[in-house]
Amino acid sequence: MSGPSRPGGIQREPGLDAIMSERRQLINLAYRLLGSLAEAEDAVQETYARWYAMSGEQQDAIESPGAWLRTVASRVCLDVLGSARARRERYVGEWIPEPLPEPAEWISGRPGGITADPADRITLDESVSMAFLVVLESMTPAERVAFVLHDVFRYSFAEVAEITGRSPAACRQLASSARRRVRAAQAPAAPTAQQAGIVREFRQAWEAQDIGALIGILDPGATVTADGGGLVSAALRPIEGGEQIARYLVGLAVRAPSLTVLERTVNGQPGLVAQQDGVTVTVFAFDVEGDRIKHIWAVRNPDKLRPWSSR
Repeated sequence: MSGPSRPGGIQREPGLDAIMSERRQLINLAYRLLGSLAEAEDAVQETYARWYAMSGEQQDAIESPGAWLRTVASRVCLDVLGSARARRERYVGEWIPEPLPEPAEWISGRPGGITADPADRITLDESVSMAFLVVLESMTPAERVAFVLHDVFRYSFAEVAEITGRSPAACRQLASSARRRVRAAQAPAAPTAQQAGIVREFRQAWEAQDIGALIGILDPGATVTADGGGLVSAALRPIEGGEQIARYLVGLAVRAPSLTVLERTVNGQPGLVAQQDGVTVTVFAFDVEGDRIKHIWAVRNPDKLRPWSSR
């Protein structure tokens, strides 16, 4: 790709390459801030639109284009978070962050089933586990931005202050408050291999329609939260209690005998994907504490399943 020429015939490709190389970092940042891949993509697009709206002279005056892009993207996300609260209050049923497959299985929702650009892929680590993202959803926009920028991306509080328009001391307090929320909500995660084994046992018990086995795998105080977005059928409120969940799941299995359940990585953790006639209809994420499943998140909203669409 050739960039626009400057006087004297000098091309701007190196600058363009440097700007576009920031895209993956921006997507990673925006997804953690927003919990929605679609909203993250829009925020990054808006960030680049603001960059290219500037003249060449204005761009040249920016000492660190990468830092500028990350600052603008963070501010765009902060604005989106403010408006998202109102939108999610009108959302039909429960709102769950958008689930992500592992990079090897990443499929774009673009026409033709084109595999997504590697620059758009999210780096999967503990900061994108569904349990972690759900805790982030409980924070105020300012808390979330301060915490993610400082604790996840290691921005200094002076940098966070510049982005949020607050003092460094205020940002420190916001991050501290957010940190307390995370500690209060999250128990230490079980080792990945142990989680995978428990999720496998859960799948096998579900397929066998074994209520007793399911009850044994589920914590007595377990919850299931589903997200259909009003577009497909889904429980509008969380289902609570291991026995109630087990009976509900077996009822689903009876009503949908052709459902295929596959073990997949969901947001970097062992999870399940349910397919009907080869089409992904539900993605399940789990929170495993000890040897029991404490939380299940079932994402059914088709708008949130774009990366899981069949080739």
